[in-house]
Amino acid sequence: MIQKTKGVQSIAFSESPYIMSSATVVGKKESEGPLGKYFDMTDSENLFGEETWEAAEGTMQKEACTLALGKAKLTPDKVRYLFGGDLLRQGIATSMGLESFQIPLFGLFGACSTSGEALALASMCVAAGYGEHMLAVTSSHFGTAEKEFRFPLSYANQRPLSAQWTVTGSGAFVVGNKKSHVRITGITVGKIVDYGLKDSQNMGACMAPAAADTIAVNLSDFERQSDEYSRIVTGDLGYVGQSILFDLMRKKGLDIMKNHMDCGMTIFDQQTQDTHAGGSGCGCAATTLAAYILPKIEKGEWKKVLFVPTGALMSTVSFNEGESVPGIAHGIVLEHC
Repeated sequence: MIQKTKGVQSIAFSESPYIMSSATVVGKKESEGPLGKYFDMTDSENLFGEETWEAAEGTMQKEACTLALGKAKLTPDKVRYLFGGDLLRQGIATSMGLESFQIPLFGLFGACSTSGEALALASMCVAAGYGEHMLAVTSSHFGTAEKEFRFPLSYANQRPLSAQWTVTGSGAFVVGNKKSHVRITGITVGKIVDYGLKDSQNMGACMAPAAADTIAVNLSDFERQSDEYSRIVTGDLGYVGQSILFDLMRKKGLDIMKNHMDCGMTIFDQQTQDTHAGGSGCGCAATTLAAYILPKIEKGEWKKVLFVPTGALMSTVSFNEGESVPGIAHGIVLEHC
């Protein structure tokens, strides 16, 4: 047995899987933001040579996977399983974009936490000896998300200040048993947390309780103090959600203000890019992790990071039927080696 359960929701790997490579593909707005220079590939029209946003999102995943495989010097036939997901109905961006690889596929949905879900499952498979190389990928697209979850862009509706801007981006990761400078030493699988909130334009508030729950459980399961992490990184709580997260953590007797970072607050410039509460979407956490966080760990600037992508588990059906918006968050422990 090369892994063991820890506490109530976590797994500690005695033989850690490694992130062998990662790659990012983003749109125009993301390339103009604070992290623009770190992304591998950008497109000024957000269509990536396609005629529809949905096809463009699939192409983003394909290009991100191709780049990640190239960096790891692997061909698709060397990858045992592929874990991928997006925000669209039945995961069509993933299925359309990744079909040509012909890698056995697990299609995932964890809303904006999907990058954490994919990395957790990929690392578990490598640690269990089910294959030497796994591929994890996720994506989101501003155009597809607005069309599916809110309003068509041509409607030109006014966005409330609590709303977030869906990132047009895809992040892909090769997880394997070949040593690199970043290893996955543990995971904390999140559970559904529902505070009864129904405002889909305030996803930060909907997801913050799940983030607080997963972070607290991770610290308890691994018997750690919050300052043992160089950074505790949430996926896309944004400015509204971060404030709520800090309040919830204080109620648990924990203070993470000094070492907290949120991908949704990092990927855009709130003042100059008119993104209101920050970024969101599956691509928000995935691209920020690949382009900005992993290099920090690789260089040893950050020794240990708790990566906690967050997701709002909603659909157009649940929203129209007046259901609340539950949240979920998965924790991935990343360490320099």
